[in-house]
Amino acid sequence: MGVVTKDTTIGDILRIKPAAAPLLMEIGMHCLGCPASQGETVEEAAMVHGVNADDLVAQMNAIPDEQ
Repeated sequence: MGVVTKDTTIGDILRIKPAAAPLLMEIGMHCLGCPASQGETVEEAAMVHGVNADDLVAQMNAIPDEQ
């Protein structure tokens, strides 16, 4: 099971919870494969894209893990 925190990098999220990709796209992260975004944390991404990091973490953790 993949648990996302504000310190989780986007690259790790895409590995542990790939179903979160559409949510990240919705907030404006259209370059999920870019090297810069891979090392960006959820907190950094939220700040850059003007969303609440705690809300984003909660939304990602609500997404069921893939089987």
